[in-house]
Amino acid sequence: MAFYRSSGVLLHVTSLPSYGGIGDLGPAAHEFVAFLAAARQHVWQVLPLGPTGYGNSPYAATSAFAGNPLLISLELLSNWGWIESSRIADLNGRSGPVDFLRVEERKLPRLFEAAGNFLNRGPSDPALANQWKQFEEFRRVEAVWLSDYALYSVLRRQFNTGAWTEWPEPLRRRQPEALAQAATQHSRAIAQEQALQFAFSLQWNQLREAAAEKGIRILGDVAIFVNMDSADVWVHPEIFDLDENLKPLHVAGVPPDYFSPTGQRWGNPLYRWDVLAERGSKETEFAWWVDRIRHSCKLYDIIRLDHFRGFEAFWSIPSAEETAVNGEWVKGPGLALFRALQAALGPLPLIAEDLGVITPEVDALRHELGLPGMKVVQFGFGDKGAHIHLPHRYTPDTVAYTGTHDNNTTLGWWRAAGKAERAAVEAYVGPISASDGNASPVWPLIWAIEASVAQMAVVPAQDLLELGAEARMNTPALAAGNWSWRAPETSWTPELAARLAALSEATDRDNDPLGKAAK
Repeated sequence: MAFYRSSGVLLHVTSLPSYGGIGDLGPAAHEFVAFLAAARQHVWQVLPLGPTGYGNSPYAATSAFAGNPLLISLELLSNWGWIESSRIADLNGRSGPVDFLRVEERKLPRLFEAAGNFLNRGPSDPALANQWKQFEEFRRVEAVWLSDYALYSVLRRQFNTGAWTEWPEPLRRRQPEALAQAATQHSRAIAQEQALQFAFSLQWNQLREAAAEKGIRILGDVAIFVNMDSADVWVHPEIFDLDENLKPLHVAGVPPDYFSPTGQRWGNPLYRWDVLAERGSKETEFAWWVDRIRHSCKLYDIIRLDHFRGFEAFWSIPSAEETAVNGEWVKGPGLALFRALQAALGPLPLIAEDLGVITPEVDALRHELGLPGMKVVQFGFGDKGAHIHLPHRYTPDTVAYTGTHDNNTTLGWWRAAGKAERAAVEAYVGPISASDGNASPVWPLIWAIEASVAQMAVVPAQDLLELGAEARMNTPALAAGNWSWRAPETSWTPELAARLAALSEATDRDNDPLGKAAK
């Protein structure tokens, strides 16, 4: 699928300066959409939106289909009449990094309170009548995943074991009698979970509609793997590489690389692609993946497939190994999966995350599918072999970045760079100097990717704000301390919008085929 020449900003929802200690889908998100429109941007890239488990990584969600309840705006719930404003007045917390534990302890109970109020009043309160009808329709349309996820979430809290594999045997094996008994016993809590998923969906759709009205498309991220402790593995163990005790035989990761000398042992269970290919009729091969991408298309305008190389071949690590060193490459589903997706869903707006060590076979798969790939300008200055990441080497089928959520900020990277790398940067963009001693190549590199032939150029918000390593979102292979950065409240200034708009216009990235650019 072709993408018109455009530019955008990478900012995860949790990084917004929202009420309640964590970025959410409320006023701060809508203010950011207004900023993007003023800055003549047409793409907002977010990380995966699913509920997070241990480590708070959006790439280790407890569901491939559900939304993260912590992203629900209590302010909007109060406006809807789900909860009194006095019940949320003490939360505040619009600034500073996300303290996930504190947010769960303080915000989550108010969310369940609001959901309970909606369940109590929705069927009879005229002010909630329309939302109640929408809720009933939501439960019907999303039934393929919603009930199972809601029960999983309730049981996860009840047993507090950290993994469904430690639940009582009848439940971990999903024996029908045990499931029916649990559903009856926890019917109220299950309904609350469903109500929260409805609230997430409603708020997300309102935000996406607001963005579309201003000609802004949402670029969402789909992680190739799912968390072992997830509703998906609990409900569908047969499509994952598990032993007779429902424990992983092999897990996902990547071999030793730039980020880690021992590789990255992600720990996600691997798929049984042969089983996935056989599920359903010929028209529904890879049915679970078809459902997943169909659902993602309801959330996003463009989908970035994380770890695209894993669809061609994936790094398989025996589960007993503590690092990723002793793994092996195993062939993935390749073209067959994507042909099944196209047959079921039609042309798909996909981007391939093809960073790292990419083989000719991975390149061939991407080209066969006609998918844009990614380039990160930070990577381009290490040696001559890295020059494929420099803008003069880009091709139109490219999404160009100054950095990603896994990299240091551009300013942080520059400050840590060696003499040779700095010299290469200056040879490329010109001398880097400043009268106050705070020399920075951030905006010259932003200009470089924006001026390139890449169809799309995306800049992390931290780079727009010229922030250092303290604003880094994630350090791969680091188990704790990630994902907590939030933008300061005063970030989205008219001056910054004007600067970005001028660059977008000068590099011909301000065109809007939909005719809905900000006026």
